[in-house]
Amino acid sequence: DLGIRLCCHPDDPPFPLLGLPRIMSTQADYAKLIQDVDVAANGITFCTGSLGVDPDFDGPAFIRALGHRIHFVHLRNTTREKPSDGKRTSFHEAAHLEGDTDMVAVIQALVAEEAQRRETGRDDHEIPMRPDHGQDILDDLTKDSMPGYPLNGRMRGLAELRGIMAATLHAQR
Repeated sequence: DLGIRLCCHPDDPPFPLLGLPRIMSTQADYAKLIQDVDVAANGITFCTGSLGVDPDFDGPAFIRALGHRIHFVHLRNTTREKPSDGKRTSFHEAAHLEGDTDMVAVIQALVAEEAQRRETGRDDHEIPMRPDHGQDILDDLTKDSMPGYPLNGRMRGLAELRGIMAATLHAQR
């Protein structure tokens, strides 16, 4: 009633760890969540890094299917390494435009979702997002910062992602 949007972040990593089960790791998990509690406030934190560790992850398809319930976006990229146990895949953080997730296609799908929301008059047509994680670059290398959250590396990622957004919006004109 208040317009509050709650969103569930995917498991990170999206496979059992130290014997702890995972509950939110795939598009099917989110579809069930939305089906079981079908109210506008119940939604998704779309984290391309956490979800992208799964070899079956298709970001644009996820957005086309469940984008209407994405309330927040973490744009992050990972590179999968050799599978170690079925879907349990080793991975490492990658630069925003260099991992296994096609970030250009993901952003194009998010921009399309925002346009669809705008056309239908939704108040929440702008989907909040942030670049998540980043590479240590420049003087990040000499600072004692939290791993994955260097200032310069995240700003580089933000600049790259905003460039994709601007180009996508320009192409739609």
